[in-house]
Amino acid sequence: MAIAFVFPGQGSQAVGMGKPLADAFVPARQVFEEVDAALGERLSDTIWSGPAEVLVLTENAQPALMAVSLAVMRVLEAEVGVDLARDAAFVAGHSLGEYSALAAAGALSITDAARLLRVRGRAMQKAVPVGAGAMAALVGVEFSAVESIAAEAASIGVCAAANDNGGGQVVLSGAKQAVERAVEIAKSRGVKRAMMLPVSAPFHCSLMRPAADAMAEALAKVAVKPPCVPLIANVLARPIREPADIVHSLIQQVTGTVRWRESVLCMANAGVTTFYEIGAGRVLTGLIKRIAEGAEASAIGTPDDIARFKTARG
Repeated sequence: MAIAFVFPGQGSQAVGMGKPLADAFVPARQVFEEVDAALGERLSDTIWSGPAEVLVLTENAQPALMAVSLAVMRVLEAEVGVDLARDAAFVAGHSLGEYSALAAAGALSITDAARLLRVRGRAMQKAVPVGAGAMAALVGVEFSAVESIAAEAASIGVCAAANDNGGGQVVLSGAKQAVERAVEIAKSRGVKRAMMLPVSAPFHCSLMRPAADAMAEALAKVAVKPPCVPLIANVLARPIREPADIVHSLIQQVTGTVRWRESVLCMANAGVTTFYEIGAGRVLTGLIKRIAEGAEASAIGTPDDIARFKTARG
């Protein structure tokens, strides 16, 4: 029975996340302290006390979600004896979750991951003027159909598939006018649900090129090691382990499609039957169950979750 550990992306954040963990376990508390020190500010105060409108800012949400995921991971290692190199076949993360996966697998230090995500968040926000870009979710539609819709809408501006999340859920990203046009086209073609998303920037499309350049510069200054288990890269939907490949993939990921459906299928086809979502929320758990038939998926993010996991492991 092969296992994969997966790490959530933006949208899973909530004020108070990770606080019960930090209160209950020293290793969790140490992760938050490490992230605070790396950023030179008390991000943990914002994570635990808000306000929500500050936590939701991309430059805060990204390192915050990584902090929670790594806090959970450190507790699993210290309290339950989890050893990724021994216990997991793969790690993977959704968008920013890829940095959490790499930190969990020892390819990045927590300090470097926090600083890179701060740079990434700021650069992604700055790449496009507020209001110029948009994202939309299409539900109940095949990925190939969405590609066709995006291609038609792209006649008036950038429009591309940003996230192939699986379970018939695809997210589009691009210039506001083009994405709005894509929603109209989708509805005219009978797509069950097509709706604009309340996001501050058009992530994972070519408009993010300035942010990709910023990440290339930031990653050039960081030591990336081979992870202890292969990473299923978002933009490739296949395993990689070489530091040069990882860096290239992280740069590509800023403008490229998050191929989550294919990534989960890659792991399932390689024999993974059990997925653990590490960190805040349970978005990936729901997606995995819809993508990989018969796969077991559960979220670990609270002291209760950890207690259940410990009992199940015997």
